[in-house]
Order: sequence, then structure tokens, then C-alpha cells
Amino acid sequence: MKVLGIDASLRGTGLAVIELEGSRLAARHWEVVKMPPKAPHSECLRTIRARMDAVLAEHRPAAAAVEGGFFFKNAKVAMVLGEVRGVAIASCAAAGVPVFEYSPRRAKQNVTGWGAAPKEQVAKMVKAVLGLAEIPPADATDAFALALCHAQTRRDVLPGEPI
Repeated sequence: MKVLGIDASLRGTGLAVIELEGSRLAARHWEVVKMPPKAPHSECLRTIRARMDAVLAEHRPAAAAVEGGFFFKNAKVAMVLGEVRGVAIASCAAAGVPVFEYSPRRAKQNVTGWGAAPKEQVAKMVKAVLGLAEIPPADATDAFALALCHAQTRRDVLPGEPI
């Protein structure tokens, strides 16, 4: 079973694909969709959608995991993040890939055993669990953590089965 992890952000969306075979986990793909600070909002969303579509077509994951449970004081930041998440969810839906949400705390706890773990600890554990040669950029590491959280907590969910 392959799982796509998505760390949604307008300027640096992390995408990571892992594969679970029995009890073995392997990294199959990772990238950060970087957008220049002055790129128009609509161009950022279009580029994220194009990369999502390409990754979904190439890797054909059984499920996708995104970050949920955010609370923002700044409504504009919350709205922009919601738009990026919407693009990611719509892309997965168009590909027939079910999407599952995990809080940042749950993903950290799943990977490190502690929900308040610092990013550095999460990155080191992602590297170790997946046997990576180096630690990926932060956005990709967060995407890997979400994918790992899904793969390790939802093994009973068959591909395409709603929860």
C-alpha cells in the first residue's frame, strides 16, 4: 500500500510517498513545491495542483494524509491554507484517492512517541524509520510524518474504503 503525505502551504507544499509492504516501510518519492514570494496566488495553486496530479498519476497511492486541526488568529492565513488544502483534497478526489486528516500532534506522537516533539526530532525519526541517506527539507519531512502516521495507524483501512 502506498500513502501520499501532504504538508500544505502556499509557498512550500511538501509531498511524500511511502510504501508499506507487510511490516516494511520505504520512501518512494518526496519533493517540496516551492513558489517564489512574488508569484501570484492563483499561479501557486495551479502549480500545486499540477504537481499533485503528477505525483498521484505516477505513484497511485491508496490513500493520502493531510494535516488537520489548525487554529489561526490570522483569518487570512487560515483562508490561504484552506485554499491549498482544498486544491490538494480536490486533486486526490479527482484521482479517486481517499484523504485522511491527522493533527500535527498525532503525527509527531506516531513518529516519535511524543506529541510535542521538536521538528528536529521528527526529522531524525523519519530519516531512521525510512532508512533515508539524509534528512529531507522540513516540508517534506512533515509530509513523510503524515504518511507514516496513516500507514501505521490505519492498516485496517482498505484502499478506497471511507472511514
